[in-house]
Amino acid sequence: MDLSFIIKWLPLFGAAAWLTVSLAFVGVVVSVALGFLCAGIKYYRIPVLRELVSVYVEVGRNTPLMIQLFFLYFGLPRLGILLEGRTCAIVGLSFIGGAYMAEAIRGGLSAVGKNQTESGLSLGLSRLQLLRHVIMPQAMAVALPVIGATAIFLLKETSVFSIVALPDLMYLAKDLLKEGHSAESNMMLVVAYLVIILPVSLFFAFLERRARHAGFGA
Repeated sequence: MDLSFIIKWLPLFGAAAWLTVSLAFVGVVVSVALGFLCAGIKYYRIPVLRELVSVYVEVGRNTPLMIQLFFLYFGLPRLGILLEGRTCAIVGLSFIGGAYMAEAIRGGLSAVGKNQTESGLSLGLSRLQLLRHVIMPQAMAVALPVIGATAIFLLKETSVFSIVALPDLMYLAKDLLKEGHSAESNMMLVVAYLVIILPVSLFFAFLERRARHAGFGA
C-alpha cells in the first residue's frame, strides 16, 4: 500500500466525493418530492393523471439509470436538446428515484386503514387536518424503511455518473487505475462511498426508531 500515493490524490478524491454528494442530495430531494406528488395522485385516484403516473413508475423502475443517462447525454442532442453532464445526472437520478419513492409512499398511504379516515372525518377534522395529523404520520412510519433503502440505492447509483463525463468518484478511480495503483485507488473508492452512505443509513435507522417510539409503524 503506497501511502504517499493516497496522500497525493486525497484532495482530488475529496473534491470528487463532494461532487457525488451534491448531485446525489439534489437527486434524492427531487425524488422524494416527485414521489409524494405521484403517490398523492394515485392515492386520490385522480383521473388521467393516475394512468400517466402508473406508466411513469413502470418505466422508471424498469430501465437502468445508465440507459437513461445515455439517452439524456447522447440521445437528446440528436433531437437538438443539449444537457450538460450535471443536469443529466440530476434528471436521471430524480427520474428513477421518483418512481421508487412514489411506490414507497403509496404503500405507506395504503397501509392506513379507511376506518382511520372515517373516524377523523366524524370528529370534524378537515381533509387537510386529516392528512397532516392522521394519515401522513402513520404512512411515513410505514414508508420510512423503503424510503431509506431507496435513498441508499440512489447514492450507490451515482457510480455510473462517470459515463456523462462527470469527474465523480468512479471517474477519478478509473483514471488512477491507469497509473497501476489499483489497490490504493479501490481502497479510497470504497472508503469514500462508505463515508458517504453509512451516515445516511444511520440517519434513516434513527428516524425509524423515532417513528416506532412515537407509536406508529411496526
